[in-house]
Order: sequence, then structure tokens, then C-alpha cells
Amino acid sequence: MTETMEALVVLEPSVLEIQQIPVPEPGPNEVLARVRSVSICGTDAHLIHGDYPGFWPPAFPFTPGHEWAGEIVALGEGADKLGWKVGDRVAGTSHNACGVCQKCVEGRYNLCENYGKPGLHKQYGHSYQGVDATYAVHNVKCIFKLPDSISFDEGAVVDPASIALHVARRGNIQPGDTVVVTGAGSVGLLAGDSALVCGAARVIVVGRGYRLAKAAEMGFETVDTKDGDPVATVRALTDGLGADVVLECAGVPETLQWAMAMLRRGGRCAMVGIPTEAVALNVQPLVLDELELVGSRASAGEMRRVMPFVADGRVRVGELITHHFALTDYQQALDTFNDRTSGAIKIIVHP
Repeated sequence: MTETMEALVVLEPSVLEIQQIPVPEPGPNEVLARVRSVSICGTDAHLIHGDYPGFWPPAFPFTPGHEWAGEIVALGEGADKLGWKVGDRVAGTSHNACGVCQKCVEGRYNLCENYGKPGLHKQYGHSYQGVDATYAVHNVKCIFKLPDSISFDEGAVVDPASIALHVARRGNIQPGDTVVVTGAGSVGLLAGDSALVCGAARVIVVGRGYRLAKAAEMGFETVDTKDGDPVATVRALTDGLGADVVLECAGVPETLQWAMAMLRRGGRCAMVGIPTEAVALNVQPLVLDELELVGSRASAGEMRRVMPFVADGRVRVGELITHHFALTDYQQALDTFNDRTSGAIKIIVHP
């Protein structure tokens, strides 16, 4: 193994460079992995553009990337005692939480109360250096064994699949429920599969363009936002009653307003899309119809839970992979990701 590696470095917002930097060394309970596949996430695009100044990342220069798969090439002290060995195929996730605060102890490490505190918490590719590089170091809390039946490319999409399963579980879907998904991006489509895994009888995806066409191709009922009021359409499709659960995966004010208006009385909306602006909501129905609105952040244990469904094809990550690029072509990959006419859903980068 060489002493240096290629890494994507964001020098300042929207200014990218491929640099030769030292290969990192794993510390206690960490592993060094050869990164084989990285998936571009919407958060990556926002972070690179500088949409979260001082938060994600805390400062530039910065290496993004957090949805990845590869194999272990070196072990830090103690990693072997926890069952890891060189050669293990792994998929990674971003939250390296403290493990000792009340939320971590309760298993909700995605809500770690020491988030962002140096020495206590790291979020790879967000608050701490990411994996758009030939090699990456991760704590063993953030890696999961990848079955041989799942390719590295598919493994790089297990993290967003786990996020989709988490929002479905936050939706408290019951067997037989009618579930609406607002937003036909990768997380929305994976949330549709996750809703079925959780027992939904019907899944209706609300969106537009080629991504909605993909939803139809995958067998979901669809509502095209260009064809009129999607709330009225969903009501018509549900005999005027509305959806038992809405999974809000678009993260724009209008889609959250639609989502709440689509709910059946007593319904629940779980929201994973992150708006970058304020949202005005009519809260009278929230009270009078006993509606619920809950947030859903990242995942909390679903990496392991979603893996068997990826392996058996019920969560269809492979169907969403549309493009492949070398790390040296990352700017082109990002431009393709941001181009809503490109046909891109999930783009895989190969360091």
C-alpha cells in the first residue's frame, strides 16, 4: 500500500480539486478501508455548494462523501477483538456517535447529544473528513459487513436505503396502510420499497419527470404534480379519505404542505427531507384531525436491518444506479447529479 492517495478536496464552496494526500492511519477501534464505491448524496451537493456555512463542513478545505462500500485493509487497536479482519467487505454510514449520552444509550445515536463535539462525535463527510478518497478510516460503530451477494456499488447505496427504512419506521406504518411518498428521488423510491417491507398495502409516489417515471416502472402508483393539485388527486385515489401515512422525502415547503393535507384523519407524516427555508403550515387540522408530524434523521440501526432486504431484492438499490464516474471526474459527476435533465438518480464514484 502506498503512503499517499487521491482525495477529492473542496477548497472553498464549488471549488474542487483532486489532491495527493497521506493515507490515514486507523486509531483504536477503527479500520482503514480501501474505498471501492461512493454514492453522491443530495447533502454532498449542498455541502459542496456551501449551503450549510460553518456547520457542514465546519471549515474548508474539506473532503465530502459518506455513502460508500469497500474492504478493510488494516485494523486499528481493538478492532480485531470486535470481530473485524483484513479483507472484510463493508458498507459504511456517517454517524460516529459518542455512545454514552442518554440518546446513544437508548439506541438513538443519530440524535447524539454530543453531536459535533471534538473527541466525542464525528459525522463522516459532514462535520469530519469523508470518503471521497482511495482509502478512509472509520470507527467500527459505522461499518457493517456486506454480504457477497451485494456488490460494492449496491453497498454504497445501503446507507440511503437505511435512511429510507428509518423514515418508514418513523411513519409507524401498519399492515394494510395506504402510504404516500412525496418526492421521487433515491430516498423517496427506497422509502416506497421500505413502506412495502413494513406492511403497506398501497404506495403512491408523488413527483414529476423521469424520477416519477422510474417510480411507475418500479410498480408504484404515481401522481404527477404537473397534472394539477396532487392533494385532490390523492384524495380521489383514496375515496376522499387520504393516506394513513405520508413519507415526506422532497424537503421543500410545498411538498410538506401537500403531505399534511393528504393525510387521513389520525394520520402521520414522517419527514426526512430537509428544507432550506421556512415553511408555513395550517395547524388547525393538526389539532382537529389529530394528525402527527415527526422528523426522521439519518438512521439508527437500520443499516443491519435493511441489508437482508437489499440482498433479496425487496429494497431495490441496484435499480436506482444510473451513472458511474472515476474520482478524477468528480466535477462531471456532480454536474450530472445537479442536472435535472440528466436522468440521474444514484451516481456511483469509483476512487
